[in-house]
Amino acid sequence: MSNPIGDPGHGHSPAAWTAVVIMLVAITIGTVAFFFAVEWLVWASAVLVVVGALVGWGMARAGYGVNGPKYAPKEH
Repeated sequence: MSNPIGDPGHGHSPAAWTAVVIMLVAITIGTVAFFFAVEWLVWASAVLVVVGALVGWGMARAGYGVNGPKYAPKEH
C-alpha cells in the first residue's frame, strides 16, 4: 500500500536511474570479462560500479534526487 504523503519516490529520479544504468553496464562488462578471464577488465568494471554510485550520489546532491529541486515527479 502506497502512502503518497511519506512516499520517498522509490528512486524514480534521474540520479537513481543514471547510477543504476552505469552500475548495470559495469556488472555486465565484469561478468563477460570474468568469463573470458580478462582480469584487468574485471577490476576496471568493479571500479566502474563505484563510479556509478558516486555519480548517483553527486547527481542527488546537485538536486536531481527524489527530493531535489530539479526533480519533477511524473504521474503513473
